[in-house]
Amino acid sequence: RNRIAVLDAIVAMFSEGDLDPTPEGIARRVGLSPRSVYRYFDDREALVRAAIDRQLEQVWNLYLIPAIGHGDLGDRIERFTTCRLRLHEAIAATARASRMRATTDEVVRDQVELTRRALRDQIERHFATELDTMTGSRRRTRVAAIDALCELEALDHYRVHRGFSSTDTHSMLVDTLHTLLTQ
Repeated sequence: RNRIAVLDAIVAMFSEGDLDPTPEGIARRVGLSPRSVYRYFDDREALVRAAIDRQLEQVWNLYLIPAIGHGDLGDRIERFTTCRLRLHEAIAATARASRMRATTDEVVRDQVELTRRALRDQIERHFATELDTMTGSRRRTRVAAIDALCELEALDHYRVHRGFSSTDTHSMLVDTLHTLLTQ
């Protein structure tokens, strides 16, 4: 129970803007001594990695797009946009903390890159009907544009830095995806 409480406290601290919580702060939050926090983890890096992994396990289903690649283009764009925004909403703070840690932690860096690749592959699978009609160069640039438009960092930019509402972000993505996939 204490191990889970520690991990959940870290994720909560990420959500509150503390992307690099100290063991002392974590311990205070869960009512343990800092020494007790380390009873469950080898070091600070292992502690944060475990919290990131715990959140990913909790929201894994949000990474999936139902009926991937099926339906008409409008339906697929709507489903893709809704799923990607839902995922972002659930993991935005932990994704920020992961990207920050990825600069110094090879394990986290590999996980961030694996996630990026999986989300990019999802684009290719979900929009294969349209992408398969494009030439190699055009296809590659359209996939790159869709990936850049919809990656978690970009969604953070729209929502946090530009102040777009969820509805405005959704509309912008739907309109832009439609343009990229039909022209």
